[in-house]
Amino acid sequence: MNIRQAKKKRAIIRLTLKEHAKIQRANIPPAKKKRANIQPTLKEHAKIQRANIRPGRKHPKNIRLENTLPTRKRQRNIQKVNIQPRTSFIKSFISPSFLGDGEQKSMSAWVIICVLFSTFSETAASEKESPDVVTADIQAGIEKHIEVQTTLGQGYFKIPYEGKELCLKLVRVHTEYLAHLAAGRHFACVDLASTDGHVYDVDFFLSGDVGEMNVTETTVHKTNGQPLYVWKQKEDKTWFRLPTDDATPDLLGVLKEEDVFDFLYQVTLPEMKDTGRMWIPYPITDRFQFVELNHIQSPVKHQILEEEINGNKAFYMVFSPEHSGETIDISYRIKHLERGVYEDMSRDPLEFLGSNRLVPGLESFTQIAEEVIHGKLGKLAQARALYDHTIDRMSYMKYGDGWGKGDAVYACDTRTGNCTDFHSYFIALARAAEIPARFAIGASIPSARNEGGIDGYHCWAEFYTDGKWWPVDISEGDKCSALSTYYFGHHPANRIEFSRGRDLVFEPGPISGPINFLAFPVFELDGKITKANTTFSFQRIVDSL
Repeated sequence: MNIRQAKKKRAIIRLTLKEHAKIQRANIPPAKKKRANIQPTLKEHAKIQRANIRPGRKHPKNIRLENTLPTRKRQRNIQKVNIQPRTSFIKSFISPSFLGDGEQKSMSAWVIICVLFSTFSETAASEKESPDVVTADIQAGIEKHIEVQTTLGQGYFKIPYEGKELCLKLVRVHTEYLAHLAAGRHFACVDLASTDGHVYDVDFFLSGDVGEMNVTETTVHKTNGQPLYVWKQKEDKTWFRLPTDDATPDLLGVLKEEDVFDFLYQVTLPEMKDTGRMWIPYPITDRFQFVELNHIQSPVKHQILEEEINGNKAFYMVFSPEHSGETIDISYRIKHLERGVYEDMSRDPLEFLGSNRLVPGLESFTQIAEEVIHGKLGKLAQARALYDHTIDRMSYMKYGDGWGKGDAVYACDTRTGNCTDFHSYFIALARAAEIPARFAIGASIPSARNEGGIDGYHCWAEFYTDGKWWPVDISEGDKCSALSTYYFGHHPANRIEFSRGRDLVFEPGPISGPINFLAFPVFELDGKITKANTTFSFQRIVDSL
């Protein structure tokens, strides 16, 4: 290779890294002001990255991807061992904002992208440099493909799966998963739903430049939130597919003992023509969670409100129309401990036998609970029966109207929903069986990588018996049967808790009344609750573990 060729190759590598930086900025906008407050953490992470792969230089030859783009023959071989073929392992590592519940432990998203690029660097060197590609371009490309194929499919997007043809409709493109891999190579993750309400998490690989992208491969990774396989790294740095039944807890989203990370909560204000008010959860320190506020950046001053009944805190802010489109950045340093069975007499457990607005004490819940616990001796055995019943009865589906509100009646009637609906239904049954139960909400921190976006909020529950509180996470137990026993009595360390309880009362509070639960911000505009775009991201403090 002559000097000119070497320079050209290095230029291509630098261009790709530059493109990826743009993608990162599109997904997780950095704080516009007061960056000095978080600089030490970013510097620490930069040292970690440099120790693995130096930007702008050729990556080590031993870092490669095994079967990144499998041939049809390889795919057939994969199918024979009941693992769905999938070229993308990206989602396992660059998850939300890179929405949910529980993820997997390993390299950072930036390193994964570099690994991918090193795989394609030889071919990319011979290709013409493509125009800059951002996430919006990839989203447009995938939506155009789905639109065309849906027209050809007489109103449905059709893909083969398990010997049959799925007829699907677009639910959403995960903008948090979009990735530019190399020149002319892109990745997207898409939720598609069948007519019977089942949701399929489908990975797409695209090729081509802006406006000319073509889908080269589609594979199903999850069905109703349940992963079909996970990825594991060998000692030689290659990756391979592993059935979920053979996966270790860390690959399935569980970190034990403790986790330390910086957490960024970012809100973008919508267009306003009048005064807007916002309540944002302020995580509190307790025996399982230690919270340090790194910085808060806001176009207006804030007030800290306290909610007396459950002990929650919230940032309260008032905005004017000129603040439209502005962002609020709140950064924390969090140390979170794995939670097991524990004692807590700060409140009378009998208080948690009462009802909430969306978790009412209805006779129908009593009837179901009595049938489930019949013949079970002791409250612990009865609680386990209700836990198993919820897993058996409910299906994890974020589809249609009504899911995600934590409406126990909706969950009971439809037998579907997300983590909020699972635990609301369980709490309603537990209280009907005279077992105190309570609700908490936060976010699950991915265990498969050390930085990046987070797939929305996650919630869980606890029940009380024999003088102790028992943590449960039923939706995660449903997704990963291998961990169903663990999640009856444990919450992993890789979490952040925003708030606890339902029907939260702050002063001042929204005109609409008590807050159902507080995870995403409650933004009130002209007396009505309005959505404000919100993203979560994190950066694990590796040196402290």
